[in-house]
Amino acid sequence: MLARRIIPCLDVRNGRVVKGVQFEGLRDVDDPVTLAAFYNVSGADELVFYDITASYEDRGLFQDVLRRVAREVFIPLTVGGGIREVKDFEMALKNGADKVSVNSAAIKNPMLIKDAARHFGDQCVVLSMDVKRVNGRFRVFGRGGRDETDIDAIEWAKRGQDLGAGEIVLNSIDTDGVRGGFDIEMLNAVSSAVSIPIVASGGAGCKEDFVTLFKNAPGADAGLAASIFHSREVDIHDLKELLFESGIPVRRTNHVSD
Repeated sequence: MLARRIIPCLDVRNGRVVKGVQFEGLRDVDDPVTLAAFYNVSGADELVFYDITASYEDRGLFQDVLRRVAREVFIPLTVGGGIREVKDFEMALKNGADKVSVNSAAIKNPMLIKDAARHFGDQCVVLSMDVKRVNGRFRVFGRGGRDETDIDAIEWAKRGQDLGAGEIVLNSIDTDGVRGGFDIEMLNAVSSAVSIPIVASGGAGCKEDFVTLFKNAPGADAGLAASIFHSREVDIHDLKELLFESGIPVRRTNHVSD
């Protein structure tokens, strides 16, 4: 079994890391460059950088912030926000990203996934899905969770894989920021429909939530979280030790203190 990955997420607005609950009530957290440097040595397996208002504000990614973050990390970096064309993938990759995440633009133009995979390889293309239950069904939302679509999340995941996405980040709007645990039901429903890696996002509140994730959602290849890592409530080294002791394969690291 492959090692499960632990991934901190930097949601960036106006050059600052922010965090909210169910995609609302955003509050300032920290400087993204400072946090990136910390996670680079703290045992994180990867780092995700989202410019969370780029699509909503109809603008491109903050390239200067991305470059400064990329200089601080030597672990894989996934970047998203304001990615609308193949040239935006190229820009993000040239500025330090290892993978590029697309969400709203792919909803509008699914062929963007195929075109990007053809140009840069499917290992560089991440399909980010913001999903919420609507009348008992998993529905995809666009523009940072603002726009409801009539797209079924399971069918969208399958189509994304067929078009060439190499990974899916599944963000549960229902559990985001609530700290009640990952959305196991949603993760199992989507992961059972595809064969590419699934990154679980939304709901982590403690170390034990990651144990529950990997034991009860075997299709989840990674767990992504933000606030519990930013606040230092959960230390990644300690989390990985708990996962190892629970029989879950992880890449173990040396402890790093502040």
